Amino acid sequence: MSAPKHLFEPLRIATMTAPNRLMMSAMSINFGVDGAGCVTEQLTGYLRARAAGGAGMMLVGGGAVHPSGLELPQLPTLWDDGCISSLQKMVAAIKPYGTCFGMQLMHGGRQSYHDRKVAPSPIKAPAVVKSAPRELAPEEIHELVQSFGDAARRCREAGFDFIEIHGAHGYLINQFLAPNSNHREDRYGGSFENRIRFLLELLADIKQKTGNDFPVGIRINGQDYIPNGWTLADTLQLAPLLEHAGAAYLHVSAGVYGSTQLTIPPMYVPQGCFVPLAAAVKKVVTIPVVAVGRIKSPQFAETIVTTGQADVVAMGRTFLADPYFVSKAAAGKYDQIRPCIGCCLGCIHQVLALEPGGCVVNPDVGREYLLAQEDRAARSKHILVLGAGPAGLAAARMAARHGHRVTVWEEKAVVGGLARLAALPPGRSEIQQIVTYFHNEVLRLQVKLKCGVALTKEILAGLNPDEIVVATGSLPQMPVIKGVFRTRMQLCTVVEVLEEEQVVGHRVLILGGGQAGLVLADYLAERDKTVVVLNRRRHFAEEMASNDRFYLRERLKRANVTLYKQVAIVAFTDHGVGFHSAGRKERLDKFDTLVLAEKMTSIRAVLESVRTAPVPVHVIGDAKKPRILMHAIAEAEEIGRSL
Repeated sequence: MSAPKHLFEPLRIATMTAPNRLMMSAMSINFGVDGAGCVTEQLTGYLRARAAGGAGMMLVGGGAVHPSGLELPQLPTLWDDGCISSLQKMVAAIKPYGTCFGMQLMHGGRQSYHDRKVAPSPIKAPAVVKSAPRELAPEEIHELVQSFGDAARRCREAGFDFIEIHGAHGYLINQFLAPNSNHREDRYGGSFENRIRFLLELLADIKQKTGNDFPVGIRINGQDYIPNGWTLADTLQLAPLLEHAGAAYLHVSAGVYGSTQLTIPPMYVPQGCFVPLAAAVKKVVTIPVVAVGRIKSPQFAETIVTTGQADVVAMGRTFLADPYFVSKAAAGKYDQIRPCIGCCLGCIHQVLALEPGGCVVNPDVGREYLLAQEDRAARSKHILVLGAGPAGLAAARMAARHGHRVTVWEEKAVVGGLARLAALPPGRSEIQQIVTYFHNEVLRLQVKLKCGVALTKEILAGLNPDEIVVATGSLPQMPVIKGVFRTRMQLCTVVEVLEEEQVVGHRVLILGGGQAGLVLADYLAERDKTVVVLNRRRHFAEEMASNDRFYLRERLKRANVTLYKQVAIVAFTDHGVGFHSAGRKERLDKFDTLVLAEKMTSIRAVLESVRTAPVPVHVIGDAKKPRILMHAIAEAEEIGRSL
């Protein structure tokens, strides 16, 4: 398969030349800095892997210019010359790979996770961070302008090729720009000219301190997607002014905390969701424009560039999922690219929970510096993997990469396990992409894959493995609830419904308000069923990332879906259920189907066949304990390395 042509053409941006049109956008990853805010080998290793993978441009995320603007606790600090030495070491580690390496400068403003928050006006952020900020005095605004300039000067001294000012996503600069967060009545508030003043002043201070030969890009929102926020019309008015003021490029994103379109959109949102905003900006400026927003494939990125919608394509989570995305794309090896599935769980969800960022499909994120010297196994063994779900395929792939001979045995006729079924409800098809990736990988690595045959002791003896990995997954657990086995309603499980082993009626009760129950409700509602979800927990789908759950909950706001939580079931009846919910007594009747979608239980029947085998046996994934996909893949790859 031929590689994209235009993506891999060099691009001149002010005084630097990027080797290709693919940028790893800045991400607040929340790891890899020490107690003084200086970068460590962990962050360097994470970035080195992406540089080695061929990124044309790359940014360190969330460099804080002032103590009041440290958005998250584990981000680089740029407000003191003491940071320069560690940054120089990082730059030196990245330079040999030829990527244009930059630092993003930001101030979190009211969206910072500490109690010293400042902002243009003392207005709380609409979501996530709730406490009110303190209003900046005019002299403090001048101090912050200088802080941006001083931080930029330190970045140039450290050897970075360029910097990017973060003026988007509801952080401090965006708070000055947007009417809903800027109620000032002085020269920094009110009119459009006043609201853009802070950004123009700090850009001028940066240019004065770093010189005109140091490229300064600016990330701006094309749209805030929130009432009385910054709009595309505002952006189109501002963009030429920024070009005139010396901006080297404009990186057009969207959204703030609490916006109706989230800044980090999940799999429910169309790919390329913010590209039209970049395309609009490109029509009013001559400097390069960067597009971003759920861009996952090289082919789509190529289309964006060739159709003139943008000059550069930025990706964040795509680079988390596969550091070598660019080099694989350049070689046309599309099926070897490990895909981001848009679940938002390891990346933004963990970071906003003040945990180190990660990736569901790539457990190596944050561990690159520990794995750099990874070697093949000292002795090649025959590894038998039982189960071809994500855990089994991931373990097989890793074992094969380390030089082992691997056989995967799957009793079903198809691979993918529960992940295959999880990809069937509306908007969730991208989950299948990680199954397809692992399947392609085990075939490429010449793993023997046997499907549709039950394992017997005789077959096991003939295979004669050196070690066995059990990854047989899980299935829905049958609850012990009064009336559940005497009801006249059709009784089935979420797995049976998605496998289409049973045809449900028109009025459906779903027991379980976790991810499985809610996506099943969406699946059935799309088929014009009347659906009621009974959730015995306090919250819905707690195992999902908040960004992912937000869109699912919005989809379920339809007339044929009713959700109950804190449910205490009294008894199931012939055609319904009696229960209490949040202290209220409820009774539902005239239902024809009850679907069990609550707890899962491990499938371990195969252990009877392998227990007597005179070889080590490892149990992983849901076969060990039903958990989320992130844990299953991480555990599988760790086992694959250790064999």
